[in-house]
Amino acid sequence: MEPDCTVARPSGSPHQDIREAKRCGLWLTGARGSVATTSIVGLYALSADLIPDTGCVTASEDFAGVPLPQFADFVVGGRDVVTTALVKRAETLVEAGLLPPRVVDAVSDRLLATEDEVVGPTCMATADPSTAGAATQAELVDRLTDVMASFVSRNALDVLVVIDVASTQPPVADSPEYHDPDRLIAALGRKNRIVLPASGLTALAAIRAGAAYSCFTPSPTLGVPALRILADQAGIPYAGQDAKTGQTLLRTVLAPMFATRAITVQSWAGSNLLGGGDGATLADPVAVQSKLASKKRGIQRLLGDTVTAPLHIDYVPDLGETKVAWDHIHATGFLGGQITLQTIWSAPDSALAAPLVLDVARLLTMARTRGVRGVVPQLGFFFKEPWGSETHSLAAQYEELLRWAQSFSSSSSAGR
Repeated sequence: MEPDCTVARPSGSPHQDIREAKRCGLWLTGARGSVATTSIVGLYALSADLIPDTGCVTASEDFAGVPLPQFADFVVGGRDVVTTALVKRAETLVEAGLLPPRVVDAVSDRLLATEDEVVGPTCMATADPSTAGAATQAELVDRLTDVMASFVSRNALDVLVVIDVASTQPPVADSPEYHDPDRLIAALGRKNRIVLPASGLTALAAIRAGAAYSCFTPSPTLGVPALRILADQAGIPYAGQDAKTGQTLLRTVLAPMFATRAITVQSWAGSNLLGGGDGATLADPVAVQSKLASKKRGIQRLLGDTVTAPLHIDYVPDLGETKVAWDHIHATGFLGGQITLQTIWSAPDSALAAPLVLDVARLLTMARTRGVRGVVPQLGFFFKEPWGSETHSLAAQYEELLRWAQSFSSSSSAGR
């Protein structure tokens, strides 16, 4: 059943210090995709103590004492153009070897209940107003904002976190409207105008709903300067962009090693083989440009622009939910000694991304309840292109994240 689309938007200060949230909302864009489904199944399994918290950074001892919400505190909602039921989507991931059948069976009732909180094409923002029966993109934003408000009201939520895990959208050409919030809002209200991609419309709806926000893809979203300005004006905490789960994760560990040992890296060539929906999306030569730029940028920031860094992504359908990444690194050491390092990474990518979704949801909930406003650069640990930060070394990012998170612990707060 579709949620009502006519509920008024929430009122009150979007950045008041709530201190503690008992009911937390996690709204996923792309809620029936592999990453979202894996995240939802994992959240419910963790809440019922059915699985260990392997891969969940915020569940480690380092975060003991940090006032994070419990996994069981979250209520899940979201949107997707796909109408396949969550239980059916989870079953396909069981068949693909990604999800354990016993876990899906155990949480199937909760997946069925979640269906009522996932809106479909008739009540959501899309890039093209005509596909959703709307006259303007402004109408789509209003509609989606109201759906989020309804989700908050219906579930008596204290905090809402919106995370975009939908398919990657291509980069957008620059426009004067993208730099001026007033011009952007005016343009959205004109008929027959497609101003923002769907990811940008969702980000704007999240801003208006007073939700904390994150983007796990390289889609435009808050990369549009006017949207970033609006997010800052609204006082919502936000973090991103494009989760690093495999090849880039490894690169941000290895590249600082070469840099700190004063070894000159001459080239760093990479290849990715992807199956599943992500691979199909990135087979589009336009859509893939956002991902390629995001994956390359960390190497360039860590080692300099002189490094030759070719990178390509190929769609291999029979790989299913598995991602394979190869890197070939050529470097020069003392007395001209030649160094070659080759790495192979193979893993179910959604199972790597899902615990990060839960980590970011917990951390942004804490940020929202503690009155944090604007970009949260310390969450760059989770992303390829960290908003508000130029730090790409995984070790350095973790230190920043931990210092920030522990500053909210009761012992640290007492001294502030």
